[in-house]
Amino acid sequence: MPESLDLVVTSVATRLMGVSAATSAEVSQQVLAYLVEYFGVDVSFLRRNDHTIHASVLVAEWPVRPGIPDPDPLGVVYFRDADPVFALAEHQKEAVVFRPEPATDDYQKRINEGRQIPETSMACVPLLSDELTTGVLGFVKFGDRNWTEAELNALKAIASLFAQVQARVQAEEQLRYLAEHDDLTGLCNRRALLAHLDARLAEGRPGPVSALFFDLDRLKAINDYLGHTAGDWFIRVLAERLRRGAEGPNLIARLGGDEFVVVPAEPMDAGAAEALAHRLQSTLRERVSIDGEMLTRTVSIGVALGIPGQDSTSDLLRRADQAVLTAKNSGGNKVAAFTDDMSMKSEFRNDIELHLQSVIENGALLLHYLPEVDMRTGDILAAEALVRWQHPTRGLLSPDSFIGVAESINLAGELGRWVMRSACAEFAGWRSRGVGTNTVLRINVSPVQLVTDGFVESVAGVLNEFDLDRGSVCLEITESVVVQDIETTRITVAGLKEAGVQVAIDDFGTGYSALSHLKSLPVDTLKIDKSFVRELGSDPGDLAIVRAIIALAEAFGLELVAEGVETEAAALTLLRHGCHRAQGFLLSRPIAGAAMESLLAKGRIPVNFSASSRP
Repeated sequence: MPESLDLVVTSVATRLMGVSAATSAEVSQQVLAYLVEYFGVDVSFLRRNDHTIHASVLVAEWPVRPGIPDPDPLGVVYFRDADPVFALAEHQKEAVVFRPEPATDDYQKRINEGRQIPETSMACVPLLSDELTTGVLGFVKFGDRNWTEAELNALKAIASLFAQVQARVQAEEQLRYLAEHDDLTGLCNRRALLAHLDARLAEGRPGPVSALFFDLDRLKAINDYLGHTAGDWFIRVLAERLRRGAEGPNLIARLGGDEFVVVPAEPMDAGAAEALAHRLQSTLRERVSIDGEMLTRTVSIGVALGIPGQDSTSDLLRRADQAVLTAKNSGGNKVAAFTDDMSMKSEFRNDIELHLQSVIENGALLLHYLPEVDMRTGDILAAEALVRWQHPTRGLLSPDSFIGVAESINLAGELGRWVMRSACAEFAGWRSRGVGTNTVLRINVSPVQLVTDGFVESVAGVLNEFDLDRGSVCLEITESVVVQDIETTRITVAGLKEAGVQVAIDDFGTGYSALSHLKSLPVDTLKIDKSFVRELGSDPGDLAIVRAIIALAEAFGLELVAEGVETEAAALTLLRHGCHRAQGFLLSRPIAGAAMESLLAKGRIPVNFSASSRP
């Protein structure tokens, strides 16, 4: 090989040394321009073989053709449709020179279509990687050209350099693909989603940008029933349905588990985004065949919008996540669009979750008491302990604000123990001062406490610690808890009764679900749910339910308490039908411990239902 050709190969090697996937096309074009000039040819091209689709793909060319047709007849050439010259490039192993002759007429015609050149000659050198032909390097002369053996050897060396670059670029692209795609589904992963949204939400980009957050409802049931392999197959099927359903260049990402995000390529308003969400929800609801089982899962979807230049990626995804949580908390199988109210609720919940543990420990909790009154005389029969949280910025919080959070983060048991001990301590203090000796202390018990090992022993220990009489404390359990695990409930209630504790079923009547168990449960009291009491006197349906509960209590010899008495009409209706024990805002609001002690010292609340009195 002449020295000048050695220098050419060395120069090409130097130029290609630092090439990456991002720069390969541009640098390859520069190298081709240099070689065109050196060899005195008119055109040079570099192509790679895509053996997945069996095609030759244009990587770079020089000079770039003006007015390239769309589609470009030289852009992607499938080997099955190619002329003999292009078809040779699929498995070519040696350099070949083509001259103007009848055998190359089809090739000449294709080149004429792409470049409008009537007659050419070409030197074609394969790019090889072991035994695989990975591409081709070509040099075209308009008319005819004779290539020497030394020139062809130089082209082989240069083709080898290009083959190394292509292998490096392919490896880099594979690494990038793996870094940006989910192993199970092939969808984009969280990293790719974040990068895409960062670009879409940049200043000056068109908006709004919508995000659809998908969360399958109860995928765990499939994993538990058929195993995680079946669950993975179910995920892959749904991913493919998302691909088909979200037509166009929309980005689809799997965040992990059973969570997906779809980002439509085109800006759309909330209405259009919700419509797309409903359409995709219908697609995902179709049954999937797994191991002979026809299975389906519903999906909850949260929809949120972001404005480029105003909202960040984290803002948009947080809103979509809040929306999907709202959809799931509403029973699932719903589409929910983000609202400002969701944001406030989420912020409030996060505040509760982050600080509740320390609040239980540092004394920020306190107890209020709701009197239970005999509406015939005004005598105070019981006091229900209700926990409150004196929040430093949000004021006095009712239990509805944080009990649900406590249950979700496994603090319900600890919170319940605090309430139990604090209420019994305060109640014992009143009794030691001669107040409330004929009054019952009522304490609500969470489902978590009821099924906890050692619960009965813990309650008995507190009663003994404060020397409280048998029957002076009543624990209230909700009707739904009774039915969830009737055997455990029966054992626990029996243990409480043996320890001298009364038991009441709270919120009774919401489904009549405990009726069949009343005979076998040693309970003392039924508390009529306030939803049936609030409209008494105006709703005949509520009256029918209340009358049935009153008859039931009489049949089983149980005490009966009406909750939520807020109107004189409700009070009079209850008295007329034989229910005289009640609590509610008409009689008294929840009051602090000191006020409750003062009220117990008086012994009664004035009751006069002749005047219209509302809280």
